[in-house]
Order: sequence, then C-alpha cells, then structure tokens
Amino acid sequence: MTATLEILRTGPLALVEDLGRAGLGHLGVTRSGAADRRSHKLANRLLANPDDRATIEVAFGGFAARVRGGDVDIAVTGADTDPTVDGVRFGTNSIQHVRDGQLISLGTPHSGLRSYLGVRGGIEVTPVLGSRSYDVLASIGPAPLRDGDVVHIGERSGDYPELDQAPVATIPDDVVELRVTPGPRDDWFVDPDVLVRTNWLVTNHSDRVGMRLVGMPLEYRWPDRQLPAEGADRGAIQIPPNGFPIILGPDHPVTGAYPVVGVVAEADIDMLAQVRPGQTVRMHWSRPRQHPSGRPSW
Repeated sequence: MTATLEILRTGPLALVEDLGRAGLGHLGVTRSGAADRRSHKLANRLLANPDDRATIEVAFGGFAARVRGGDVDIAVTGADTDPTVDGVRFGTNSIQHVRDGQLISLGTPHSGLRSYLGVRGGIEVTPVLGSRSYDVLASIGPAPLRDGDVVHIGERSGDYPELDQAPVATIPDDVVELRVTPGPRDDWFVDPDVLVRTNWLVTNHSDRVGMRLVGMPLEYRWPDRQLPAEGADRGAIQIPPNGFPIILGPDHPVTGAYPVVGVVAEADIDMLAQVRPGQTVRMHWSRPRQHPSGRPSW
C-alpha cells in the first residue's frame, strides 16, 4: 500500500499540475501545466523526483492535508505560506519528513500567489492527453481538488541532493519588472511605447488564462480593422479594443484575434504566476523596438 494525502482544505484553488501537454496545439489543446514552472521543478529536485512529476499548485494558501498509509517526504516552494506539520513550522524550499497521520498546512502567503506542494514520488493521478495538469479554460485534466479527496503518491526514485534547502530570490511584493520583446503586431498601435511608459495595475479578473491590467490604454492605429485569428502563446501581451493589456497565462486559448504588442521574455514568465491583484507591473523592451520608418526606437 502506498501513502496518500487526504485533502482537508483546498483553499481558494488547488490543482494537480505537471509540466503540461506539449505538441497538441493543432488539436486545439494548449500546453497548460504549472503556472510557476521554476517553483514546480525546484520542489521535484529537492525530493529527487524527475521534473515532470506532478505537484499540487495552491493559490493563496489555506491548504491542509493529512498523510495516510505511511511516511512521506515533502517540499513546499513558491509563495511562502509558513508551511507547518502538526503546527510546527518548517522552511519553504526545504525537505521535510512527515509521518503517517500528521497534518500538513499552508497559511496565507506573505508575498506571491502560488505555492507548490511536492511529495517524493510525485502526485499520482490519471493522465489526460499525456499530462496530469488541469487546464481551467478547457476543463481538461484531473479536476480541481476538493475537500475530502484522497490523492495517491507515486513510486520513489533517485537519490537526494546534497543540500536539503535551496536559496531562492524573494518574490517581489510591490512593483514587478518585466522584460518584453516587441511585436509581432506593435505596428497596430499609434504609440506602442505606452506599454513601457505606464505603471500597470493588476486587476482581480486575472487567472491562469490571463493577467488583466489597467492603466493608460493603448490606441489602435486602425480601429476599424479586424485582425484574423492567429496562434497564441504563453506570455503574449494581447490588446483588446479597450486598450488594456492581457498577458496570456498557462491556460491561454490556442488562438486569438487581438493584436499582440509584445511578448514577456521567457526568463520572466514564471514570475507572472506570483503576481497578485493590486500589484504594479512595469515593462521594459528587452531590445530596441523597430520604428515604422526603419529606425530603432525604445
């Protein structure tokens, strides 16, 4: 008999996630997967799991689970929720041994939004289209966890790393700085540089599909033109007719008809998963933007 986790509280949202389902865009299925892939991978590496083992992605804390059927080793990464075992705090980004019957709890994060509970052996649920991830837009994959669910833990593999705790940069709790590649449709706007001159406020209508921002709206150059639907990707910054950016997240649609003014640099995409509503986002061109005249422009 393998150990299990009995879910007592999920908090606002708890999802099983791995690295997603690649190569299915032609079927209308986006990759999905962990919103903060860096934190997901760190949890697995601390526990000597392969990177693609599933973890539990917990949004804004409030999660609790009891270990049943044997001892387990866990790690909690991402947003710092002061995780505890039977009320005794242990460090984020570290390995913790939990005995049969003990209670794992995650509080409200001090900064950041999403935490990742990894278990040695990984969370074992039935894959859908090759992944254990849940896509909130398409409702594909294992359903969001509910109070009373019991999830199984997979087989252990590999040896532990020499370190039992990983140093990780602090998650910003005020202004978030993002590098952005210009285009491919920045020519659709009267002044695309509004994107990098504006302090954008993250709205509470943000989720795994997209982060919605408000600030100084961008103005369409051709307000009566309709852009044909094009392929969409994670980190793309779409501008709907109201001029307010939407940064596409892991569960984005596979196509979109809003022009994309820029794309968040790959190195900064995981940071988006930790940005809360009410925070400020500032963007910077990662390279000179090409002026319509052919001259480079910042």
